[in-house]
Amino acid sequence: MKKTLYGIFAFIALSLQCVVSEAQNNVIDEIVWVVGDEAIYKSEVEEARLEAQMEGIQWEGDPYCIIPEQIAVNKLFLNQAELDSIIITDDDVISSVDYELKERINKAGSEEKLMEHYNGMTIEQIRNRLLETYRQQYTISEVRKKIMSKVKVTPAEVRRYIKDMPASEIPDIRTQVEVQIITIDPVIPQEEIDAVKSELRDYIDRVQSGDVSFSTLARMYSEDPGSASKGGDVGFFGRGEMVPEFSAVAFNMTDPSRISKIVETEYGFHILQFVERLGDRVRVRHILRKPRIPMESVNKCLERLDSIANDIRSGNHSFEFYVSAFSEDKNTRNNKGLMTYRPDPSVPGVSKFEMQQLPADVAKVIDRMHVGEISDPFVLRNESNGKTTCAIVLLKNKINGHKATMADDYDILYEMVTSIRQQETLVKWIQEKQRTTYVRISEGWNDCDFVYPGWGKK
Repeated sequence: MKKTLYGIFAFIALSLQCVVSEAQNNVIDEIVWVVGDEAIYKSEVEEARLEAQMEGIQWEGDPYCIIPEQIAVNKLFLNQAELDSIIITDDDVISSVDYELKERINKAGSEEKLMEHYNGMTIEQIRNRLLETYRQQYTISEVRKKIMSKVKVTPAEVRRYIKDMPASEIPDIRTQVEVQIITIDPVIPQEEIDAVKSELRDYIDRVQSGDVSFSTLARMYSEDPGSASKGGDVGFFGRGEMVPEFSAVAFNMTDPSRISKIVETEYGFHILQFVERLGDRVRVRHILRKPRIPMESVNKCLERLDSIANDIRSGNHSFEFYVSAFSEDKNTRNNKGLMTYRPDPSVPGVSKFEMQQLPADVAKVIDRMHVGEISDPFVLRNESNGKTTCAIVLLKNKINGHKATMADDYDILYEMVTSIRQQETLVKWIQEKQRTTYVRISEGWNDCDFVYPGWGKK
């Protein structure tokens, strides 16, 4: 359980390790640990404890034992990174930093409240602090990967491990399904598009005439739930973080007094206002408006899909034929309609979904179907862009819940055993570093049940 807490706490420990309290420059601070030639200060531990408390972390143990030990482990990894010449640059972490900063601003309620939380630090100072935190976090991750890459697990080892495992500990595999989908978007009447564009032109005129501020109109009318309450402010972003049409306009803007032309994206129609630029990042406000889709268009779309479903059932054409000919889902059209998801961006898409991993509208339909059955048409809300579309699905395969077996679930068992062996390897590495690294723990800080016993012992 403590190892789990360490994982939760690692980011906070790094945050405070990166930027030791400025008070240390002005007052005498107590050194509580020494690891190699680096000190861990009492102020670091105390600030980390308060930060964790504000994050709602509940300790299962003494934080004055848990926190400095985690910082000490981090120092072992960072020292190894220097020996291995592992270097993480700002470019490697910038997107993660900007996402984290947005999340913290949202949680605090505003930039001003976040700055108050950080004792008056500016947003740029907070961002630089996060940059250093993420550089160290990514560096530690690379060291860990290098250590764990030495672990090679064979099928025979997996088989032996599962054979010796108590039946109660063999993992349960939940019901999984593979689903093919065809989607068709309802036609939006031109008059609806014209009406939205007319509204946006009116907003542009009102802002540029000084009648009302852009942020006020965004709060009143924007249909982007993530930014409307913030006056349309989407924060800083890089070129690849927004859809291309949006980014192309945003990065060409330089004058806050001018409002952009109307921009069409998969989300609807936007107008943008430039706020500021920081290096290769830009910050804008926007107002999003979505044309109304009449029920008549939805019904026509459903009728068309009903005809397609009946044609497939009659054997005239295959499901894959209609995917290629008509489906408007860009994520599945070139994959014969097979839905996939990516639990890890570094691996290919996975087609076997647990029911809760499917879009809610699809899961409701699939739950009542048999393998090989084609659904009736239904309305589907696209979870990525909020658009309404119509769909039919084919239940291609269903694997009922069961205890994992070598025959059916080798990949899952292989990953499980590999993960166990990797963790064992990391523990052995830390223990070896403990034996070869000078560690001194001050009196009053060493009466602990450490996760990794052996600190300071040779």
